[in-house]
Amino acid sequence: MATTAKVSKKEYLKGWIPYRLKRYWAYVAISIIALVLPWIKINGNHFFLLNFDHKQLHFMFTRFDMQELYIMPFMLMLLFLGIFALTAFAGRAWCGWACPQTIFRVIYRDFIETKLLKLRKNIKNKQKEPDYSKNRAKQIIAILIWSVLALIAAADFMWFFVPPEDFFKYLQDPANHTVMIGFVIGVALFLIADVVFIKENFCIYICPYSRVQSVLFDEDTIMAVYDPIRGGKIYEGHGGDKHKVVNSQKDLKEQNPEAECTACESCVRVCPTHIDIRKGLQLECINCLECVDACTTVMGALGKPSLVQWSSERETEKHAGKTRYFRPKIIGYVGVLTLVLIAMFVMGSKKENMLLNINKDTRLYKVLPDGKVENSYLGLFQNTDIKDHTYYFSVNNKDIEIVRPTEPFEIKARNKRKKAILLRAKNPLIKNAQKDTSIPITINAYAVDDKKKISIFRKAVFIYPSKKNYEKELQKAKERE
Repeated sequence: MATTAKVSKKEYLKGWIPYRLKRYWAYVAISIIALVLPWIKINGNHFFLLNFDHKQLHFMFTRFDMQELYIMPFMLMLLFLGIFALTAFAGRAWCGWACPQTIFRVIYRDFIETKLLKLRKNIKNKQKEPDYSKNRAKQIIAILIWSVLALIAAADFMWFFVPPEDFFKYLQDPANHTVMIGFVIGVALFLIADVVFIKENFCIYICPYSRVQSVLFDEDTIMAVYDPIRGGKIYEGHGGDKHKVVNSQKDLKEQNPEAECTACESCVRVCPTHIDIRKGLQLECINCLECVDACTTVMGALGKPSLVQWSSERETEKHAGKTRYFRPKIIGYVGVLTLVLIAMFVMGSKKENMLLNINKDTRLYKVLPDGKVENSYLGLFQNTDIKDHTYYFSVNNKDIEIVRPTEPFEIKARNKRKKAILLRAKNPLIKNAQKDTSIPITINAYAVDDKKKISIFRKAVFIYPSKKNYEKELQKAKERE
């Protein structure tokens, strides 16, 4: 049995800051960032905005149109691989320290119910629910306060899809924006039901993340871990078949005189998901570290380190050495994430400041009385730059000339413009006596005022009639003339 030398309570707890307070500060920082970030714009672009209304994605203050959404797969890979890497390294740290569900529950339970309205008598006892029947008025006030905050949270969520400048403009015309308003109200109602009535049951039974984490953990994953060697075994068995064998410190001392656990169950009462950390790894644990704070306070009063540590099974439960932070699994995740991040920035750096779609007209060709052949197209030019530009284009075939448009044209910043394009074969291009010929061409569209930066190429075809069709169409043209 490992033993621990005693020190004074004052010496042991000197400079100690509870994880609960650190989490509160993290929640404040996350909330401020979430509320402020949608309002920040650089050159008219947001940090992140998936705008279905204007069919645009803003990421890292760069704007991408729907034709440029090649960056989205990389963002999704970063999201999922990042979650897997974080879970393998620090368990459900996301759940306890950054998840909106946890933040909202802390605001409602710890601030509104406990600090503000005194519905809960003790913030350190999350197992006992308030007697709402005796405080119905306070319960209603708590729900009303949270309803206002839920609406703000729902609106903030919507701002990542509808920018605030458009959101408040749309609110002034509710009849034409019922989907947006209905979505905000729906999200707010869900948050009210979730935070007030479902509570941590969402984390335990609904959230799929707890099921994912079980296959990502290993003995070096950092989490809240009870030390059964120092504290003594409270439960026996394996997996979900563990059963409690110790109910008091007296029972524990009879079983193991050197066991340090006081059986005060402070770690149990403070747990928001209502588990006993001394039972070992459980899917319901969200790594909020409330149990670590509780045990640190109790054991600190005895001049001993906490029996529940934010550590790994290797270091705390098995005493098999130091936690291996940089193990092959973590290095692999970091390596893959780095490659995806590099690929995403490389692809993002290739953003085009001009987009062009060229579609062939339904009429294959037109033969003029002078024998020349014309093809018509419809071009959709889009200026995705932040400045106005003047555009024109060229064709890579010396035998084909541009008839229309006759001169460069201007497109305002972030605007689109359709242009009818007419190309003409200056010289005969007949290659087949019986079949029409498709001649591949490349159209180079560019900004006349900045050709070096804005220049794109698009493939197209020029249809030239067969000798038989050419003669037939030429005869018709001359007759029309």
